[in-house]
Amino acid sequence: MTTQVYEALATDNKTLKRIGNKVIDGLRINPDEGIYLFEHGSLAWLGALANHVREKMHGNNTYFNRNFHIEPTNVCVFSCKFCSYSRLYAHKEEGWELSTDQMLEIVKKYDGQPVTEVHIVGGVHPKLTMAFFKDLLQKIRAHRPDLHIKAFTPVELDYMFRKAKLTPEEGMRELHEAGLDSLPGGGAEIFAPDIRSQICDDKVDAEGWLQIHRAAHNLGMHSNATMLYGHIETYAHRIDHMERLRQLQDETGGFNTFIPLKFRNKDNEMNYLPETSTVEDMKMYAMARIYMDNFPHLKAYWPMLGRNKAQLTLSFGVNDIDGTIDDSTKIYSMAGSEEQNPSMTTEQLITLIQQAGRKPVERDTLYKVVKEFEMA
Repeated sequence: MTTQVYEALATDNKTLKRIGNKVIDGLRINPDEGIYLFEHGSLAWLGALANHVREKMHGNNTYFNRNFHIEPTNVCVFSCKFCSYSRLYAHKEEGWELSTDQMLEIVKKYDGQPVTEVHIVGGVHPKLTMAFFKDLLQKIRAHRPDLHIKAFTPVELDYMFRKAKLTPEEGMRELHEAGLDSLPGGGAEIFAPDIRSQICDDKVDAEGWLQIHRAAHNLGMHSNATMLYGHIETYAHRIDHMERLRQLQDETGGFNTFIPLKFRNKDNEMNYLPETSTVEDMKMYAMARIYMDNFPHLKAYWPMLGRNKAQLTLSFGVNDIDGTIDDSTKIYSMAGSEEQNPSMTTEQLITLIQQAGRKPVERDTLYKVVKEFEMA
C-alpha cells in the first residue's frame, strides 16, 4: 500500500492505526484485534489493508480452474436449518441418488476436455457407504488417472467412518489409497458450539471437522476450509472460527484456500433472517484476507455471490474465483444463488477477471500454473 493511500484512509482512531500498521508490516493480529477491526474498521480501510496483503502475496494474479461437479445425492440424514439443498431420508422420494455407473458417465462426458478436477460432494445417504465410495474413487482413477479427485466434506466422512468403525486416520488412509486426492472445505459452518447447536446440531462438531482435515494433512493431502457467515453469528464467532483454522494451519500447513460462504435464505428453516448486504460481504472477505495470514489463497464462489459481486471481491483480498463449473451444479441455485444457471465458459471467466484489472491465471487444484493470460 502506498503511503498516500494509507494516510488518506487513516482515521484519528489510534487503535485502528496500530492494528493497520501491524498488517502493513506483515505481523499477525490477535483475536481481540480482529474483532475490533470488524466492529470499527470502515469498508474502505479494511479493503485497502486486504488489498495490500493480497497484492503482496499474489500481485494481480487471479486464479481459476477448469472443474466439474458430481453430486451423488441430496438425500441426507441430517437436518441443518440453513440448508435448502438436502431432503431428509424420510422424504427421500423428493431427492435423487446416483449410481456408480451414472457418476462415471458424468466423468466420461468430459473425456478429451482440459478439465483438471472433479469435485464430489452431496448429502449423507445411509445407504452410500465407505465401500461404495471407495469403489467409485477406484473406477474414476482407473478411467482417468490424470483427473484430480477432490471429494467429501467431513460431514460425509465422519458418517462414513463411524459406520465402517474406522478412526479418521484409518478412514482417510483408505480413501487416499483408493484415489482421493484432496478435501473440499464444506461442512465447517460456524465452529462455536452455541451457534452450531442452533443451526446444525446433529452433524460432526468442530473438533471432529478439524480432526478429519488434520488426518488428511498428515497423509500429505491438501484441503480447503469454509465458513458460513451472515446468519445468527456475531463478529466474535467469525473470528473464533478463523482462529481455529489458523491454528490448525500453523500445525499442519495443509490448507490451500479459505472460502467465506454467504448464507442464503431461500427455502430453508432460517428464511426469516435477512441476507447480508454487499458492504457486509466485502467486509467479510477483507477481514478474511487480513486475519488468515497463513492461508495462501482466499476464494470467492462466483455462483453463490453472483458475477458482479465476485468481481468486486477481487479488490477486497480475493485472489481466486473457483472454476468454470457446469450447470448440473444444484447446490447454489437451490440455496437462492444469484446465478440460477451457474455456468461460465473459460473465456467469460477470463474476461470477468480482466475487467477487474487483474491477471487471469489458470491453475490446477494445488495451484500449479496451467496457463497465464494477459491483463486487459
